[in-house]
Amino acid sequence: MTRKNLVLLRWTTAASFAALISACAATPEPAPQSSAPTPPSQKPHVEATTSTPPSVVTTDSAPVTRTSTISPGDPRGTPGAPPYSGPVGPFAPTGNAEMDAWRQDFVSRATARGTNPALLYALLKDIRPLDIYLGPDNQSEVANQAEFSKAIWEYLRTAVTDNRFQTGRQKLAELGPVFDRIEATYGVNREVVSAIWAMETNFGGYMGNFSAANTLANMAVEGRRRSFAESEILALVEIVEKGFARLDQLGSGWAGAMGHTQFMPSTYLAYAQDYDGDGLANVWSSSPDALASAANYLSVSGYRFDQPWGVEVLAPQGFDWSMADGNDRRLSSWKSAGLSPIRGGGFGVDDSDYAELWLPAGATGPKYLLFRNFDVFKTYNRSNSYAFAVGLLADGLAGQYGPVAAWPTNIQRLTFDEVKQLQSALNQLGYNAGGVDGIVGSGTRGALRQFQQANGLIADGYPSRPALNEVLARLRS
Repeated sequence: MTRKNLVLLRWTTAASFAALISACAATPEPAPQSSAPTPPSQKPHVEATTSTPPSVVTTDSAPVTRTSTISPGDPRGTPGAPPYSGPVGPFAPTGNAEMDAWRQDFVSRATARGTNPALLYALLKDIRPLDIYLGPDNQSEVANQAEFSKAIWEYLRTAVTDNRFQTGRQKLAELGPVFDRIEATYGVNREVVSAIWAMETNFGGYMGNFSAANTLANMAVEGRRRSFAESEILALVEIVEKGFARLDQLGSGWAGAMGHTQFMPSTYLAYAQDYDGDGLANVWSSSPDALASAANYLSVSGYRFDQPWGVEVLAPQGFDWSMADGNDRRLSSWKSAGLSPIRGGGFGVDDSDYAELWLPAGATGPKYLLFRNFDVFKTYNRSNSYAFAVGLLADGLAGQYGPVAAWPTNIQRLTFDEVKQLQSALNQLGYNAGGVDGIVGSGTRGALRQFQQANGLIADGYPSRPALNEVLARLRS
């Protein structure tokens, strides 16, 4: 059966099923694309490589038994529930004077704007400093996260695994009717939703054993994202006030993201879905609710059903690698330049569609044309490595494993301090690499690419040890 026929069969099956249970709600209308939706998680993703303590909530990955005829929709909560009531203070000291001062100030400001003081007290009375934010070795810096500190092949070794393919296939089979309905309602491929689930919590296996309120309070006290963290705490207040969840359900990961598919509180309010029709969008213990919520978010972000996120390509001899500059070009332009799918066949999109050439490990490693769906993955998590892992997992679950080309593991990557050395040297030579922060971003790659072009080198912008040596040699000359 062709992929197209399989999709038609899935949609027909889901539509028939929906009719049998008298479900008649319309597909959510996408938000205007002029402004991107709030990412489910505002953190750099951390890939867990060790076992994680059990979550504060239980998981539910078995097929749901539907007893309601309500089709997927927004979280309904408990309309007309009485306002939350209880003690309003005083707070006991946390052992951290800065945290105590912040809490008192935040509660004063929030209650002055009309926020329920009893609910603020209940959320914040047990907060305590966490070493990850307020300890001597603050670990919340972007540079310490897996996507930014590991070689991409090392990152993928723990993100795209045989175990995840095996578990993913099991979940797709167990939750077949759920995924049928999700595809028909939101227009997001089941393999992609499953890949997000795998990346975020290993299919609900490690949702985090943190308190969302405590984590966000620590983030606020730490200071760099205070405004964001405070707004997310107020979103937690709204979640409880509207009856979407109880206080004791608000467990999270290390950055305050919650549930099977790791939604920040504000993203929960905007995109969470009550799949099973029980009146609550329970992303913590109902995997169908969480999966529908993730699909809704991806749909609103502009996901295109059954279209590629990226295609691995071959390039002809003498190809101009400086075209891997982060700019989108029409597929017709890339084809004219000699790029072709490494597996043969077509690209699966129109020649008028736009794509970016991406060299995750330079000109000697795998090469990809990236399409719109890759950018949609990045609205979930801004890291290229994260989005790449989602794409590879989704493709593998659909039966196509990649990449085909080998990784250039023999090329020495730069350490954090060596990246800073490279950035400083490029700036001194007149190539604007931006701030000397040890993080390889588009500015660093662009500056290196310009240097390579000016000196007759392969202009792929890949920050390797040989590239650093070339830059330092020119600086000394």
